[in-house]
Amino acid sequence: MINTIFAFINAAIIQAIPLLFGATGEIITEKSGNLNLGIPGIMYMGGISGIIGGYIYEHSTSSPNALLCVMIPLLSSILGSLLLAFIYSFLTITLRVNQNVTGLALTTFGIGIGNFFGGSLLSFFGETGSISLIETGKCFKASLPFAHKLGIFGKTFLSFGFLAYLAIIIAILTSIFFNRTRAGLNLRAVGENPATADAAGINVTKYKYLSTLIGGAVAGLGGLYFVMDYTGGAWTNNGFGDRGWLAIAIVIFAIWRPTTAIFSSFLFGGLYILSIYIPRLSSSNKELINMLPYVVTILVLVIISMRKKRENQPPASLGLSYFREER
Repeated sequence: MINTIFAFINAAIIQAIPLLFGATGEIITEKSGNLNLGIPGIMYMGGISGIIGGYIYEHSTSSPNALLCVMIPLLSSILGSLLLAFIYSFLTITLRVNQNVTGLALTTFGIGIGNFFGGSLLSFFGETGSISLIETGKCFKASLPFAHKLGIFGKTFLSFGFLAYLAIIIAILTSIFFNRTRAGLNLRAVGENPATADAAGINVTKYKYLSTLIGGAVAGLGGLYFVMDYTGGAWTNNGFGDRGWLAIAIVIFAIWRPTTAIFSSFLFGGLYILSIYIPRLSSSNKELINMLPYVVTILVLVIISMRKKRENQPPASLGLSYFREER
């Protein structure tokens, strides 16, 4: 029984990491007043970009270097995510296109790009089969060297690759940035009232661009984690499932707080796989349990709306384009 519980906790953490990357990235973006529903597409783009970079490097040498096996996919993932985030930024910030429509289109585009290259990358190099980057996957999955010496605790909590710890570190640093730095306070001011921030001398456009680009890059790392750590360097079309949308739901559940998103992601990760660990469930009951993350999010949204505490509400200008001429 105890082994099953620890196995469940370990699996929940594994499921939580891509959600945490996506949620943290979306929180960074939304704090500027931009609602980016393209996060699922950006996560796909981050994953396939990392796969492409890793594939090109791993197949260009007979003795891959461990550091390059990590750095090349990592940089490729960030660049691919930044590309989609820039497209979104240019359309919604510069051209002031509707943010909801742009985000949904970006999700469709990102998933399409991921599935296209995921299904045809090998054929570009005259190969057949499915993508499998064994050496690169091993480098990303490498755990702390002393984890196996700590028994069940080490196996449960310390047996992850570096991206798992990076996700938590980024969330904590993001919280410190929002609450303890002038730039973070300026960003929050832009999200609350861009006209007032502009009048105070804050460059609204710069903050919106930077937050959306950085948020997109962070979210893309969730896709990289999924393909390199979770699947061990393998790509499967549509393999991400609804994790991108769950990441957006976690933003609401965590009431736009990065540190709360850490625990929320672990909770959602557990709910995501809960049906697997409950024996003798019928298929209909499994589907009901799989609905729990979304039901919980709706309940939280209703509760915070009823309480009407300002600190629990989204940025006041979320989803609204800023026209300086209307100040």
